[in-house]
Amino acid sequence: MTSTVIYDGDLRTVATHLHSGSFIETDAPMDNQGKGQRFSPSDLVATALGSCMLTIMGIKARDLNVDIKGVKIEIQKIMKSEPRRIGGINLTFHFPEETDLNEKQRAILERAAHTCPVIYSINPDIELNIVFGWKSLA
Repeated sequence: MTSTVIYDGDLRTVATHLHSGSFIETDAPMDNQGKGQRFSPSDLVATALGSCMLTIMGIKARDLNVDIKGVKIEIQKIMKSEPRRIGGINLTFHFPEETDLNEKQRAILERAAHTCPVIYSINPDIELNIVFGWKSLA
C-alpha cells in the first residue's frame, strides 16, 4: 500500500504516507461547503502536477549537471460544474535570476517536464496552460 486516508469529520481528511509517516490534511473548499483551511483534494491534483513536473526536471537537470534550485511554479486550478470537476490547470514557472541555462538545456528541461507521470494521468478534457518563464538570454 501507498497510503491511508481517514475521514476526520467536518469535511476534513488525513492522508498518511505509509513509508515515511508524513501526512497531508485536506478540507473541502469554501465553494463546496468547506472551510478551505487546507488543500482540497482537487487542489492536490493540480499541485501534484506541478510537483511532478519539477521532480522530473530536477532529475534531468542533475543528469545535465545544472542547478534549478529555487524554481517556483504558480498553479491555478479552474473548476467546472455539472459535473463538478477540474476544468483547467494553469502553471507558470518562475526561474531565479541565477538560473543560467542555454537554449538547448532549457528545451531539454521543458520536454522532460512534459513527460512526468502525472501529466500523462490527467484527463485530456482538462485544459493545461503551461508557461515557462525563463529569464532572457544575454
